[in-house]
Amino acid sequence: MDNLESLLKEVSTRIFQAGGVDSPIVTKRRSRMCIGVRASHRSLLPDGVVLNTSSSGATYFMEPRDAVELNNMEVRLSNSEQSEELTILSLLTSEIAESESKILYLLERVLELDLASARAAYAKWIDGVCPVIIKPNMTRNLFSVDIEGIRHPVLVESSLRVNGTRVPGRVSEDKSDPVVPIDIKIGIGTKVVVISGPNTGGKTASMKTLGLASLMSKAGLYLPAKNIPKLPWFDLVLADIGDHQSLEQNLSTFSGHISRIRTILELATTESLVLIDEIGSGTDPSEGVTLSSSILQFLKNRVSLAVVTTHYADLSCFKEKDSRFENAAMEFCLETLQPTYNVLWGNIGNSNALTIAKSIGFDEKVLNNAHKWMEKLMPDKQTERKGMLYQSLNEEKNMLEAQAKRAASLNSEIMKLYQEFTFLSCPTKIQGKAEDLDRHEAALKAKETQHVLRELKAAKSQIDIVVKNFDNQLNRANPDQYNLLIRDSEIVISSIVSTHTSTGDFTIQEVDNSDYEPQIGEQVLVTGLGAKIATIVEAPGDDGTALVQYGKIKARVKKRNIKAITSSERKSAATSLTGLRSLRSLRRNLKNISTEAKVEASYGPVIQTSKNTVDLRGMRVDEASHHLNIAISGTGSMGVLFIIHGMGTGAVKEFVLNLLQKHPCIAKFEQESPMNYGCTVAYIK
Repeated sequence: MDNLESLLKEVSTRIFQAGGVDSPIVTKRRSRMCIGVRASHRSLLPDGVVLNTSSSGATYFMEPRDAVELNNMEVRLSNSEQSEELTILSLLTSEIAESESKILYLLERVLELDLASARAAYAKWIDGVCPVIIKPNMTRNLFSVDIEGIRHPVLVESSLRVNGTRVPGRVSEDKSDPVVPIDIKIGIGTKVVVISGPNTGGKTASMKTLGLASLMSKAGLYLPAKNIPKLPWFDLVLADIGDHQSLEQNLSTFSGHISRIRTILELATTESLVLIDEIGSGTDPSEGVTLSSSILQFLKNRVSLAVVTTHYADLSCFKEKDSRFENAAMEFCLETLQPTYNVLWGNIGNSNALTIAKSIGFDEKVLNNAHKWMEKLMPDKQTERKGMLYQSLNEEKNMLEAQAKRAASLNSEIMKLYQEFTFLSCPTKIQGKAEDLDRHEAALKAKETQHVLRELKAAKSQIDIVVKNFDNQLNRANPDQYNLLIRDSEIVISSIVSTHTSTGDFTIQEVDNSDYEPQIGEQVLVTGLGAKIATIVEAPGDDGTALVQYGKIKARVKKRNIKAITSSERKSAATSLTGLRSLRSLRRNLKNISTEAKVEASYGPVIQTSKNTVDLRGMRVDEASHHLNIAISGTGSMGVLFIIHGMGTGAVKEFVLNLLQKHPCIAKFEQESPMNYGCTVAYIK
């Protein structure tokens, strides 16, 4: 080998001196030693063998004739060496094969020791505590999950860096970014935990901490907590956290969210832990609440424990009716406008959206307008608008009961005046013809009132049956059948009202409103609420608005929209002429009552749905005109159309009002009210 290298170096130096190469080159090509020569100077090695060329072809790698035999010897020795190596490796492989079981056993033990060492090092690094796996049904503890002072395992890593290096068991003293420990205490029998609170408040991080704690316990890892963590064994930890929308898979935020929840419901068992972040988000809030409620009701009977985060206040109300539900809230400091990341078990949290927006420097004008809108939309701050058909039917029934009482009162007043008129009538005071006329008028009016009472009682009885049947069917029906039940009930109610108001119904007669001053506790007619009877809760103030209550709803309405109800009671008739005037006044009142009630009741319960709503927000006037005319044409006779025009510049709203005033198919319409800002209700003939 040394002789071969010496020979090649000598030849390469000679060629270099002759200008055949830039520098002496000795290399190996095709397992043979050779030298580099310019293609133009290959004649310097007339008997050399070309083994290879450079990529450019400018250099030839040639084997001198004197080196051929030495290269042959080198190749033979190399082949012998490789053969000997293969022989040795074969012997070693045979010995390993004979001891395969022993070696695999030792390897498993080494892996166990390595894993145990890694677990111990990690436990020391995070200053962890050994968790205890318990059986919820066989423990004397008050909690099925009892973890005190646990820190998020991933966030702990940043707090363990001191001067840029990780030091086991030492927690950073830097208070600018501490890892806040939380307590997770879930009582025995709790199946669903609903966590509410502000954005950036730590809801998702707290839920992830529980999920990581359960997985780490199953893996035999210590937890970064205080005392001894206790939690059950979960066979599966199923989570839907984050936004996984995908253009490739044609998934929006909501469809992706629901697809993952569907998979979770299919895989979950009675020993599973389910974690869902922002359940029911990404769609219409009203539909999101109903869907989320149904999912939680399903999970309480299906899994060992489910933890969800939400901004829907309705989901936090299940605890009041079912002990298997528990609430938790993320604490928010109103003084510093910053979250504390502490979990308040048993409490309901507020989203504090406007407060958080202010803390991150949002525009003050936008926030001030938002506060004004919130005050208008939430006059009682905790009152929520209800739109279920069941409530509407009960309110309709109560209205008919009130009308029946008022009709009875009118009948009593008529009979009283009739008796007084009979007592006072004599030839010396009243002409005979007037006496006969008034007596006949009173008799007819009494007969008409009795007919009204019978019709109202019959309508009330039939509506009671409809409400009861609707309630029973609603409890047994699937969610897919709700719309069909609502539509059928609307048709039945409208039919009942139409049948019993065709000839003799009545409503409330309005009086002159110019000098009228509503009093607290007084019942009035509010046109902004669909001509409903409401009670004055707060008298009109300097702003010209009063607070009224209709059912469970409170709203502020303008004084001009409040109409007084006539009190036709007359204590006595001083003369026969006064009695005659009273009877004629009652006759006019009852006639107006019958006519107005007939028109109002024919529309049935006024309930907003997606089918009777047209949304014109964001459109120009010409585009809005096209959509509105289509919506009016598509609404059936005696139907109701909700037109959402929004606030904006007011151009679309002004156009809508002008069109409704002139449209031949519109019987009447009600402009936006404090209960429905940006929406006008039109009644089709």
